[in-house]
Amino acid sequence: MGRIPEETIEAIRSRVDVVDLVGRYVALRQTGRSFKGLCPFHSEKTPSFHVHPERQIFHCFGCGAGGNVFAFLMKHENLSFPEAARVLAAQCGIEIPETESEAGESGLLRRLREAMAVAQSHYRAELVGPGGAEARAYLERRGIDVATAERFGIGYAPDRWDALTRALADKRIPAEIGERAGLLAERKSGGHYDRLRGRVTFPIQDVRGDVVAFGGRALSADQEPKYLNTPESPLFRKREALYGLPEALEAIRRRERVVVVEGYFDRIALARADRAESLATCGTALTPDHARQLRRRTREIVLLFDGDDAGQRAMERGLAILLPEGLRVRAAALPPNDDPDSLLLREGPEALRAVVDGALPALEQVIRRAAARGHATPWEKADAVAQVAPLLALVADPVERGEYERQLAFALGAAADEVRATVRRARADRRGDAHAPASAPIEARTRPAADPNAPEARWAQDLLRQWLAHPALARAVDPETLAELFPVSPWERLLPAFVELCDGEGRVDVEALAALLDEECATALRAAAVDDAEPLELERARTLQEHLLRRMQQRRLREQSRSATRRFLTGEIHEGDLLADKQRMIEAKRVAQGLAPARTD
Repeated sequence: MGRIPEETIEAIRSRVDVVDLVGRYVALRQTGRSFKGLCPFHSEKTPSFHVHPERQIFHCFGCGAGGNVFAFLMKHENLSFPEAARVLAAQCGIEIPETESEAGESGLLRRLREAMAVAQSHYRAELVGPGGAEARAYLERRGIDVATAERFGIGYAPDRWDALTRALADKRIPAEIGERAGLLAERKSGGHYDRLRGRVTFPIQDVRGDVVAFGGRALSADQEPKYLNTPESPLFRKREALYGLPEALEAIRRRERVVVVEGYFDRIALARADRAESLATCGTALTPDHARQLRRRTREIVLLFDGDDAGQRAMERGLAILLPEGLRVRAAALPPNDDPDSLLLREGPEALRAVVDGALPALEQVIRRAAARGHATPWEKADAVAQVAPLLALVADPVERGEYERQLAFALGAAADEVRATVRRARADRRGDAHAPASAPIEARTRPAADPNAPEARWAQDLLRQWLAHPALARAVDPETLAELFPVSPWERLLPAFVELCDGEGRVDVEALAALLDEECATALRAAAVDDAEPLELERARTLQEHLLRRMQQRRLREQSRSATRRFLTGEIHEGDLLADKQRMIEAKRVAQGLAPARTD
């Protein structure tokens, strides 16, 4: 891949806002001068991920991940720097000359995305063309006109074996690339054919809006299966993909919830009813990967399933996946024999919104259904508690879990202590179950070796925060003195490096500085840079700096004094050497305190 000019990189960085970029993937809340959310790079229940708009960087205090917009996209999308730069350049309208060879994985991914873009254009053209009449009529029966189809990118794969194969060839995209993308399949007799034929198509997009797969709905009554997705590929993993994600992001942030539905038409119906915070799984049930994605964006989930027994079972399966992530789950049930688009057509958007907005806590509904099955005998009570307890055991918050235990006991007329004991056993069984869903492993990272609560670490962090606000202060300190005063990793390297590398004027480019440091020092630098505390005014910051350096020097002298005493007691030095060392330390301490040297006459 050709080298991207520095001025182009700087132009990209100046146009892409780190809060906007990260906000596509993580639900962020402003806290002071920075934004905070759940880290997308490791599993956590309490937010430790900070995004600082002024410095245009992010940092996670949990796993240590940090950097600028390029670093975020590289880590989240597993891209190289040139790939991340090209993605961001395309988003902000900056052109980078294409010099990359087609060889290697990066070239493959780009070609796969090109194939998907060609397929989407082809399917869209077929829908509005002469051959798309049957597909348009089908969509109109579902309440989707041409304008709505265009809004959601709906297309049509004609019932021909080689329509897309030819379209890809016309754009000089090899059939092998179409096959790797899941668009084509190889004939046993040689050549390739279209996977989706005679189907309405739904583009499945990643968070950036790039098409990564397609869902297809059969038009013919005898065509099986009714719904068919393109297979998994380097771009598409069903267990992670969510239909409607790019359009839903802003609505999710605004309403602080996600409505999860079962199909493409369901999601489209909700969006048409002004519930755009809805998402659908892509041909699979909810997975732990889905749950972790949702948890990073919101705390509240509304499950919208059919009101029959099958829908209720699907809701309970969804609960078992979502509750371990600390999500608060509500459940909305559709009227019998209805789906979202039929309810939308028959009763209008207000009725569909009322169903979603009236959703009750899902566990309350599970408890009611368990009680409704009967609890007149001890056996029935025991069976009902045994059915609900495994779900209650998944609730992490003890207050929330205790309230549900109380509700279950009341609904069944059972002893509250016995219900709690059953839930405790279920929790113990789950912890001992080797097959229980595991949280995503925290990536091993280099962590600062210094105790963050030690005085040296606190004072070093205070110094660094003032220097970030007033770089000129750092230039007044001798780097060698700093290395002696803070001989604890990473401060013994970071503080002197900051003094030597900053220009002492204006704002500090944190990422430019971090790039010159080792990982441990860069992590400590970013942690100080995203701190929410307001910086002191220059004169107060200078006073604080003098105070901290003086305290650190006094601390070092005390340590040296204790060390000299230990060496004397172990016979390493003689009494005369000890007295001479003590005298030198006394003089140094007087200087550190701002006093005149003691008179010797």
